[in-house]
Amino acid sequence: MGGLQPWHWVIVIAVFVLLFGAKKLPDAARSLGKSMRIFKSEIKEMQADSKQDDTSTPQATPIASERVEGATPAPEQPSDKRPA
Repeated sequence: MGGLQPWHWVIVIAVFVLLFGAKKLPDAARSLGKSMRIFKSEIKEMQADSKQDDTSTPQATPIASERVEGATPAPEQPSDKRPA
């Protein structure tokens, strides 16, 4: 009762052939297979990249403040704007 029986598949295939035609179905299946291969390769590449990042990422170290006590401030840059 829970699964599709063989005669269900026959009806589904017949509907696809009627909707898309016999000429377009092989092209559609070919493009679907190509898309699935691309998707799988991208997933594998993402997994490989995440594993590399996990092993090559050093531990974060806190950054010291860039402000130095007693230092003189940088001179102000002249602007190109002139009064009208």
